[in-house]
Amino acid sequence: MSSLEQNSIIKTYFEGSRSLSNIFWASVVSLGGLGFFLTGLSSFFQVNLLVFSDSSTINFLPQGIVLVFYGTVGLILGIFLALTAFWNVGAGYNEYNRNSQEVLLYRQNFPGKNRKITLKFRFQDIKSVKMKIKEGLNPTRQILLCLTDSREIPLIGIDQPKALNKIEEEAITIAKHLNVFLETE
Repeated sequence: MSSLEQNSIIKTYFEGSRSLSNIFWASVVSLGGLGFFLTGLSSFFQVNLLVFSDSSTINFLPQGIVLVFYGTVGLILGIFLALTAFWNVGAGYNEYNRNSQEVLLYRQNFPGKNRKITLKFRFQDIKSVKMKIKEGLNPTRQILLCLTDSREIPLIGIDQPKALNKIEEEAITIAKHLNVFLETE
């Protein structure tokens, strides 16, 4: 995530799902799924489809059919992860514009009618900015835009938890720019 600040506009950019770790896991899951699938098919056709092991001796019922099932699930999951990274789902930006008195939230989604998600809020509809911090085994550190109609819109991604001082600094900057209160939870 990077930030660009001018006098009247603050723009914060977000990385999507196109990261090295997501591409790595898509590859690993796809290769594992392909291995299971070919092992199951080897047991059905009684032909060794894998070079590095002899899987033609496995009984198709019940082991081979289970391997085909797990292989199919692994391949589908791997393809889903690869496409999610390819489409860069979740990438976007937040723009806080004093000139137009609007907050613009833009994110990319899966292809289709709602590929580009754009939310606009007027400054007068914003009640406060809230920091939600929960420590422990599964820590959450969020900045939320609280609206007058009691909706809470997340402003930062849910990837790796950021350092507490960075979250506080960003929340204070946004609250000052929008001229609203800063809440903590």
